[in-house]
Amino acid sequence: MKKFTKIIILSLLIFSSVSAEERDNELNNLFKQLKNSENTKAIEIENKIWKIWSTHPSDDRRGFRLTEFLAQGSLLMNRGELSKAYGIFSQIILEDPKWAEAWNKRATVLYMLGRYEQSQIDINQVLRIEKRHFGALSGQGLVQTKLKNYKKAIKSYKDVQKIHPSMQAPKVMIPRLKKLIKEQLI
Repeated sequence: MKKFTKIIILSLLIFSSVSAEERDNELNNLFKQLKNSENTKAIEIENKIWKIWSTHPSDDRRGFRLTEFLAQGSLLMNRGELSKAYGIFSQIILEDPKWAEAWNKRATVLYMLGRYEQSQIDINQVLRIEKRHFGALSGQGLVQTKLKNYKKAIKSYKDVQKIHPSMQAPKVMIPRLKKLIKEQLI
């Protein structure tokens, strides 16, 4: 019986690593396409990336449960029930601190609550796990704007443009931020 259990566990580990590898390959391909895509196609690719990010990377019962929790937290966030959403995202992070999207969602809630420094701490976690997370980089631009760190905000938006050239936020925000910097100098 012990040998059978070891074989099952080994099979699950091998399956999980293949699944994680396939996920990474799919993301890599989507990011390559995103760099060279025009607006309509870029939005389609962006949506595929968000779908992958919003689905827990493990293909097991726990992963399905955490994916469902993330969806519930997102719904609460969209309804304005920020404290409840914060609690759900925090619980997901406790269960899996390596899932970038849980950190990103909580960073968004913290931003919405006006807790900008804490939001930045969560954004740092997102970017440590997934440096190409254009959503977190764009959010970082918003946080740094609120903190009046306009040069840091511009850098964040420029980093977004390297990953997602069609994204509109940098095109709108960089000129506004440059204007704010000029106004500070006057």
